[in-house]
Amino acid sequence: MNASEARAGRGAEAVDDAEDPDDLDVEEALALVNDAFGRTSGDPARARARDSRGGGPRPAADGRSPATRPARHDGRHALSWAEARTVAERAAHRGTGRRTAHHAPVPVPLDAALGLTLAAPLTALTDLPSFDTSAMDGWAVSGPGPWAVRKDGVLAGHTEHPPLTDGEAARIATGARVPPNTTAVLRSEHGRTDDNGRLHAVPPRASAPSRPPGAPRAGSGSTVVHGQDIRPRGQECRSGEQLLPAGALVTPAVLGLAAAAGYDTLSTLPRPRVEVLVLGDELLTAGLPHDGLIRDALGPMLPPWLRALGAEVTAVRRVRDDAQTLYRAITRSGADVVLTTGGTAAGPVDHVHPTLHRMGAELLVDGVEVRPGHPMLLARTKEDQYLVGLPGNPLAAVSGLLTLAEPLLRTLAGRPAPEPYTMPLRDAVQGHPHDTRLVPVVLRGDAALPLRYNGPAMLRGVAAADALAVVPPGGTRPGQETELLDLPWASGGIGVCFT
Repeated sequence: MNASEARAGRGAEAVDDAEDPDDLDVEEALALVNDAFGRTSGDPARARARDSRGGGPRPAADGRSPATRPARHDGRHALSWAEARTVAERAAHRGTGRRTAHHAPVPVPLDAALGLTLAAPLTALTDLPSFDTSAMDGWAVSGPGPWAVRKDGVLAGHTEHPPLTDGEAARIATGARVPPNTTAVLRSEHGRTDDNGRLHAVPPRASAPSRPPGAPRAGSGSTVVHGQDIRPRGQECRSGEQLLPAGALVTPAVLGLAAAAGYDTLSTLPRPRVEVLVLGDELLTAGLPHDGLIRDALGPMLPPWLRALGAEVTAVRRVRDDAQTLYRAITRSGADVVLTTGGTAAGPVDHVHPTLHRMGAELLVDGVEVRPGHPMLLARTKEDQYLVGLPGNPLAAVSGLLTLAEPLLRTLAGRPAPEPYTMPLRDAVQGHPHDTRLVPVVLRGDAALPLRYNGPAMLRGVAAADALAVVPPGGTRPGQETELLDLPWASGGIGVCFT
């Protein structure tokens, strides 16, 4: 629920779930309180000390957890940010030798394949081009000039024309099949006809564009270079040649390549199906906030973001603060991933942990050492179903989405992991003493500028951001190279990513 912290009790567990990264002094105090209750960061020495106090081992990197778990969020079991992402990614591979754990490849028409991933390599079904073609408008010529010009020209899409004889030329259009015995194509701007209708080659103008690297040099006077401005058969690929590997993302350019190579359908991995459960009695779907009620920000935000991560959103359901209602909603879902918002902390109406315990779910991630959003979780509810529990505060939910949902959905969709990259931060960023921080930034030239309004309940910063900076414990100094997570609309464009 979006305001669970406001309605939660303020005992020791509630203190552990408090977040305010805008106030570092408060964060430091909370970290000390959390450590007093047994919460530790990703430091190995502290982890060993925690285990010796009875906190129990962390889940293994393959996503398996101990047989028993506490019924509610317990910070002592939190994973580091990097460990949590690894567990989420590996969870999707569990139990199979295939690329993903759930779905077999399906053939999809080209017009429905955008945004999917190839389940098999894309192999050329024909030579490209499949015949020698003209790269320019001009004349197909045979032998040295001048040339006698045929009456009939050669157009694209027409059948093969009679062979040229030595000293003969024919008008030709770009993309047309060159007649047999063609020596070269003389561009329109490089030829002229005399009063007798004979074609002569003329030198290119000094202002003409420079020749591309590797292209045949245009002849001067009455000569042309063999193969000039002809695209030979198989120049781009030969039949049977692999064009793209399995796992490649189907982009608009891939659709064009597949069509050129002769494909009508593509073998792809289907999108993982996600059902979103928005929890909370305090949420409004329209109008202004009033009388203790607030607008639901996550219901409108999450579906397009999930589609950008390669998922198919099957439903967005609003669930009231009732344990039995939540239990029914989760157990009746047929989605590959159930994504909940709120209810992951330890307040009086935070029912996610008790519900998972009642279901006998396998808790893979129970808290992450990241601010905002550390009470997030990942569970396996069935052999072929997962639940990602996001915190209710909006920016904390974004943190959970990128920490747990992104690697899980990416792997289920068969997408490759993005290459990590860094940029220097223009300004210093305060860090949590022990946890990673995700801070909205805009990219300006060769540096990233941290944004204000980055509290867990705020979306103003991320709405203007290009990426999130992964700020390590202790913070960063001006100019320090820092890992960035691209936001989908900044890296791919809304029209493509959100299809």
